[in-house]
Amino acid sequence: MKHLNDWLAYLETAHSNGLIDMGLARVGEVKVRMGLEPACPVIVVAGTNGKGSVCAFLTHIYRQAGFKVGTLTSPHLLKFNERIAVNGEAADDDTIVAAFERIEAARGGVSLTYFEFNTLAAVDIFIRENVDVMVLEVGLGGRLDAVNVFDADVAVVTGVDLDHQAFLGDTVEAVAREKAGVFRSGKPAVCGQNPPPESLRGHAEAVGAPLLSAGADFSFDKLDNQQWSFHFTPRHTAGGLFSDGLTRRRHALPIPALRGAYQLGNAACALAAVECLNARLPVDIGAIKRGLLLAENPGRFQVLPGRPLTVLDVGHNPHAARALRQGLMALPFAAKRTAVFSMLADKDMAAVLEIVKDQFDEWFVAPLHLPRGRDAADLQAGLNAAGIEAVRCFGSVADAYRAALAQAEENDRIVVFGSFHTVAEVAAGANG
Repeated sequence: MKHLNDWLAYLETAHSNGLIDMGLARVGEVKVRMGLEPACPVIVVAGTNGKGSVCAFLTHIYRQAGFKVGTLTSPHLLKFNERIAVNGEAADDDTIVAAFERIEAARGGVSLTYFEFNTLAAVDIFIRENVDVMVLEVGLGGRLDAVNVFDADVAVVTGVDLDHQAFLGDTVEAVAREKAGVFRSGKPAVCGQNPPPESLRGHAEAVGAPLLSAGADFSFDKLDNQQWSFHFTPRHTAGGLFSDGLTRRRHALPIPALRGAYQLGNAACALAAVECLNARLPVDIGAIKRGLLLAENPGRFQVLPGRPLTVLDVGHNPHAARALRQGLMALPFAAKRTAVFSMLADKDMAAVLEIVKDQFDEWFVAPLHLPRGRDAADLQAGLNAAGIEAVRCFGSVADAYRAALAQAEENDRIVVFGSFHTVAEVAAGANG
């Protein structure tokens, strides 16, 4: 029997040499052969950023309400197992390998990508575990993403900005239309962007998905640094799901454990989804409060314990860079601000640097030793082009971080960001 690492090595090269190959025909055929039809409610979460945080809130809120939760997320930070979790606990190697073997037996001559295996394995495991609710994070886009072979009882689009333009289009409206592909007729569609992109609104209307928009159908108010309130006031009955005039208010909610002011918007999206399913999965205020306080999403504005203050953030596009900048500006004063930074070559580094460059005094950069990684010369040139001159290059991100730590004093700040891969190199050492 293959070990998990053997399977992952095989999946990285088995289809299209590991390249992205979007479309639902192949994965849909294997889904049918395996009989993967969830009997429980399914929440599908799409969006440019914030998907992982919404999934984390939903997972912990439902778990605190006494439900068994299956959660699919991607990419992983340290171990593949993180992608498939039951009640927040990563599936073990044997469980995942058994699912891969069932997929391999069912697929016959149908070729599947790494992510398609990942998605089918997760749902196969969740069905066998008899979970009460599935929370499935979209990998790329929505319309042609493997997750979209499963019908959402509630679909969430956190927000839309430019990323993965080669696959999703080079305008926000084009990207929004791809993400709206997860909407289903008669099933609520939650959008955390206000106003929602016109293409997303239009597609919801075309397929008959009741659209619940931030600022119109749900909203939140930050009361102080300890509490906030959530308001759910849908403008329509959503095909009988909501009674006329339904209004629900959740008061005295604790500020989420996930750092960053933008997390209130993500938490509000999660709570809107919870309200949409409340008749099938009732959740009390205590479960919501505990879930908000217990939610974890490593690598998303994650502050490491100790001094100097160190922040890990996987942000790698302009939308995430704006959130990172907002989060950094809310932190206490730092005497010296050091960035430990690297990005993949297919990301818009110039736009990211323009947004965050005023938040750092010096930059320690290193290549990512991956096919899509930028080399040191490219990183140096990109920073210089942005008017950033205080740059030091290292052989690896881990080396850059060690150097930043060695020179830092107690009141300094180090921020590691630019990619999941950048953060993973530092997180691996911190966890080791």
